Amino acid sequence: MKKILVAGGAGFIGSHLIKRLLNESNYVICLDNFLTGQKENIIDFKNNFKLIKHDIINPIDIKVDEIYNLACPASPKQYFKYPIYTTKISVFGTLNLLELAAKYNAKYLQASTSEIYGDPLIHPQTEEYFGNVNPIGPRACYDEGKRCAETLCSDFKREKNLNIKIVRIFNTFGENMSKNDGRVISNFIIQALKNENLTIYGDGKQTRSFCYVDDLVNGLIKMMNSNYFGPINLGNPEEYTILEVAKKIIKLTNSKSKIIFLDALQDDPKLRKPNINKAKQLLNWSPEISFEEGLKKTISYFKGKI
Repeated sequence: MKKILVAGGAGFIGSHLIKRLLNESNYVICLDNFLTGQKENIIDFKNNFKLIKHDIINPIDIKVDEIYNLACPASPKQYFKYPIYTTKISVFGTLNLLELAAKYNAKYLQASTSEIYGDPLIHPQTEEYFGNVNPIGPRACYDEGKRCAETLCSDFKREKNLNIKIVRIFNTFGENMSKNDGRVISNFIIQALKNENLTIYGDGKQTRSFCYVDDLVNGLIKMMNSNYFGPINLGNPEEYTILEVAKKIIKLTNSKSKIIFLDALQDDPKLRKPNINKAKQLLNWSPEISFEEGLKKTISYFKGKI
C-alpha cells in the first residue's frame, strides 16, 4: 500500500484525486489549511485516510512514497484577494514539499497551470511555449508563482535527481467546486439557477477550453505513474467563447437569466486551448467526457447546493 500525500486535498481537484487514490487501495494523507478548501469535500473519507490541517508555507516531516502538490488559490477571485499569500504558497510551499520529497526519495507531482502561458501569442498552446506574462500585473502572483514553482521542480530534478513530474492544468470544472469559487463555470451555473444576470467580463469573445474533473484526475495519476518529467498539458481541447458558454448554461438550466457585459479584467487571456499531443503520445491520455455531459453533472451538483 502506497502512502501518498495530497497537499490542497480538501480543494476541488484534490478531493476528487483523493477519492480515486483511496479507491485504488492507497493510504492518503490530506494537507490543507482550508483557506479555499472545504471540509465537506473530504468528510466521507474514513479508511486509510488522514487529515492534517497544515499550511505548506511551513515545513512538514512525514515519510511518504508520493506527493501531489495541488495547494494554491486557483481562481482569480481567490488570488486577487490573497496575492502575497498566493506567491508565498507557490514558492515556499513548493520548496518545502520538494525538500520533503528529497528527504524520503518520494515521487513528486507539481500541479502547474495554463496560466503560465499568460495572454498567449501562439494558439493552441504547446509545452515548448515560454508564455506572455505581465510580471507586475494583478494576475502575476499566480502566473509567476507557478512559473517559479516549475523552476524549483526543474532544479531539484537536475541537482538532486528527484523523480518529479510537472503538469500544466487547463480550466477544469465539476462537482465539489465552491459556490463562491469565482471561476466562470461555477459563476454562470449559480447565476443561471437563481435566474440572475450572467456576468461576462469583456466582450465574451475570449475563449477557454474546459476539462471535466474526472478526466483530469485520470491524467494526474497517469502522469505520476509515468517516466516522464514534463511539463505536460492536461486539458480538453474543445474550445468555446465565454459567450457560447453562457448561452449553453442558460439553455441547460432552462434559466430566465439575461447576459450582461462588464469591463474586461486586466491581462485576461484572449485565447486558451491546450495542445495535448504529448499527453496522448506519452500518457495515452485524452479527455473522454464531453463539455456538455460534464456541465449536466455539474449543474445537477449545484442544484443540490442551492
